[in-house]
Amino acid sequence: MKMTGWVLSVLIALFLGVASAMGKFTQWEGKAEMFDNLGWGEDVMFKIGIVEVAIAILFLIPRTALVGAILLAAYLGGATATHVRVGDPFYFPIIIGVVAWIAIGLRKPEVFRLALGNDKPVSQENQP
Repeated sequence: MKMTGWVLSVLIALFLGVASAMGKFTQWEGKAEMFDNLGWGEDVMFKIGIVEVAIAILFLIPRTALVGAILLAAYLGGATATHVRVGDPFYFPIIIGVVAWIAIGLRKPEVFRLALGNDKPVSQENQP
């Protein structure tokens, strides 16, 4: 299960840090129009690309993974709101967010335990 969590985490980080962010760092036809449709200028989108890369790195580092997941959820909430505002399909950021939390839960089982309201460590669950 831990390996599955890492595979999902790497895939999410690659999508965020490479596929998504690279579109914000490079020039391509229709870029200005697309970002303008979303209500963001190219300069802002460049900064958002930097944020994406930073979040991807934080999400992959074991010590900062939980902070990275929280920041990723916030970032994806903003992406969802932007797409809802302009009338675009908005389900993709939600799916990425759910998969990210599943990935972090598989990597760190205490995340699932706390999310389900069981704050006792696994070793104390069977003790009186």
